[in-house]
Amino acid sequence: MAGTFHLSEMLSLALHSMVYISTYEGEYVNVRQIAQATGASEAHLSKVLQRLVKGRILRSVRGPKGGFTLEKKPEDINFLQIYEMIEGPIDSEGCPTHRRECPFSYCIFRGMPEKLNRQFIDYLTNTRLSEFMGNRRAPGEPHHH
Repeated sequence: MAGTFHLSEMLSLALHSMVYISTYEGEYVNVRQIAQATGASEAHLSKVLQRLVKGRILRSVRGPKGGFTLEKKPEDINFLQIYEMIEGPIDSEGCPTHRRECPFSYCIFRGMPEKLNRQFIDYLTNTRLSEFMGNRRAPGEPHHH
């Protein structure tokens, strides 16, 4: 069944990776560890992480003890910054079907898409990496939604 709310795989990977890295509090985390934790391929994950390095919220260090660590404090990084590095600026206005002209005099969705968009943007803006410190579960431990 298709969900109405869509998160791209790249965005989901970026958010999960950033939270995962933040739980290591200053240690370097390598691509293999992040790939195992997120279930992503190392090649795909590397592309996502490089975008975050370019955006200056992740630092990358090569070598056996290297990997990725946060470039800023976790309380200074919100989900919106991560979103925009992956997806570009958010466009919260306008018709979700991207039509120039509507055949109806008022929206059949009654403004619901815009309302959901605003809630999502509020969530992204107000959610910081620091909220997830200590959120990494041990292997085999059940997860909670």
